[in-house]
Amino acid sequence: MNSKYRKIMDEIKLRIADGSLIAGSKLPSVRQFSEYFSCSKNTVIKAYVELEKEHLIYSVPKSGFYVVNELHAAKKDNEVIDFFSAGPDKNVMPYIDFQHCMNQAIEQYKEELFTYSDQQGLYSLRMQLVKYLQSLQVFTHLERLIVVSGSQQALNLLVSMPFPNGKNNILIEQPTYFGFIESVNLQKSTTFGIELTMDGIDLDRLEFIFRNYDIKFFYIIPRFHNPLGHCYTKSEKKKIVDLAEKYNVYIVEDDYLGDLDPNSKSDPLFSFDPSGRVIYIKSFSKIFLPGLRIAAVVLPAIMVNNFLRYKFSSDFNSPALSQGALEIYLKSGMFNSHLKKIKQVYRNKMQTLQEACELLLPPNTLFSKPTSGFYLTISLPENVTAKKVVHMLNKQNVYVDDAARMFLPEYKKENLIRLSISQVKESQMKLGVERLSSCIALFDSIHRD
Repeated sequence: MNSKYRKIMDEIKLRIADGSLIAGSKLPSVRQFSEYFSCSKNTVIKAYVELEKEHLIYSVPKSGFYVVNELHAAKKDNEVIDFFSAGPDKNVMPYIDFQHCMNQAIEQYKEELFTYSDQQGLYSLRMQLVKYLQSLQVFTHLERLIVVSGSQQALNLLVSMPFPNGKNNILIEQPTYFGFIESVNLQKSTTFGIELTMDGIDLDRLEFIFRNYDIKFFYIIPRFHNPLGHCYTKSEKKKIVDLAEKYNVYIVEDDYLGDLDPNSKSDPLFSFDPSGRVIYIKSFSKIFLPGLRIAAVVLPAIMVNNFLRYKFSSDFNSPALSQGALEIYLKSGMFNSHLKKIKQVYRNKMQTLQEACELLLPPNTLFSKPTSGFYLTISLPENVTAKKVVHMLNKQNVYVDDAARMFLPEYKKENLIRLSISQVKESQMKLGVERLSSCIALFDSIHRD
C-alpha cells in the first residue's frame, strides 16, 4: 500500500493529466488537502516538496503552490523526446546531394521543367522508376506507371474514381493510416474494416467480406504497417491476392517503407499478380525527402486513362523540377547509397526501442516487434486510456501519438499508443520509455486502488 503522501502526489498528477489542473493553476492549500486526506499538514508538505523535485509544481512565497507553466519549464530542443513525428530522420536526409541534383536538373532539362510536362510524368523519370521498382520485385511496363504528387494524392483519386469491377465499397485494415481514413470520410465512401494484429488478419473473415460486401478495393499496408509495424508473411500475401482474384476485388498496396525490409525474400503483393489485380503505390516521403511530393503508382492498363482524367482535375501534372531532380538522383546511384545508409539507421533504432520496451514497460503492457520501419505500438492496460497518457507525457516533454484516430468508429481502441523512431535520438529512447512506463504504472495503480 502506498504511503499517504504518495497518494496525495498521485491525486495531483491525475488532476494534471485529466486537465482539471492546468498550467499555472493554484493547488489546494496545505490545510485543505490535509482535511481532504485526513492527514497531517506535514504529510501534504512532503508530497508538495516531492512534486517540486519532479518539476511538476512550484511554490510562491506567501501565496502557495502552482502547477508548472511554460515560464518555469522552458522546453529546450535537447530535452524533447519526440516519438510523435513521422518524417525521415533529419540527420540522414541528403540535402546537399539533392541540391546538386536540382541544379543539374535545371541545367539539363531547362524548357521541359518550366512548361507543362507529360501528364503521366517525366518520361526519363518513369524509365528510372521502372528500373528501381525491379529491386522491390515490382516488374511493370512504362505505360502502367504514373508519377503522382505524393501517395496521398494517389489514394484520394482511387477512392473517388470508379473501378472496372463496378463495385462501390472499400475495405481497410483496422487500424490503418489516418490519411486514408480522412479520404474515405471526406468523400463519404462506404468503408468496412477488418481487424489487424501483429498475428495478421483473419483470412476466413476476409473471404466472407470479399464475397458479401461489394468491395471495390482492399487498402493494405503489407510491410511495416502504420501504426502497428506488422509485416505479412509470403503465404498470407499469396492467399490475399488469390481471394481478390476469386471475388473480383482490387488491392491497393501501399508499400511506403518496402525499401527498409531486411528480408530479401519478402516480396510485395504485386509480385503475386503483376497483370493488374494489385495497384502498387511507392512513396518517397518517408525514406527520402517529404517536401519532394513525388510518388509512383502502377495501375492495371485498363485503369490508366481514367486515373489520368481524375489526376488532371486535381493538378494536371506533378512538379516537373522535383521529377527531374529525382531522375538524376536515381540514375547517379546516389539514391542506392542513401538507402543503404538509412536501412541500417532505422533498423538499429527499432532494435534499441524494442530493447527499452522489453526492459522497462510494465508486465501487463504489450508492444509490437517489427524488424524495421518507423512504427511500434504499445497496447496499454485496459483501464488506462492513451489520451491521458499522451497528456501527461506532453508535460514531461515526451511526445507520443494516440492511435485512436487510426480506427473507424466501430473499431476504435482508446488504449493504443504509436511510437515513431524516425526523429527521436537513440540516446533518448530509454529515458522516453522510462517516463512512459512510469505514467502507465501511475494510471494503472490509481484505477486498481
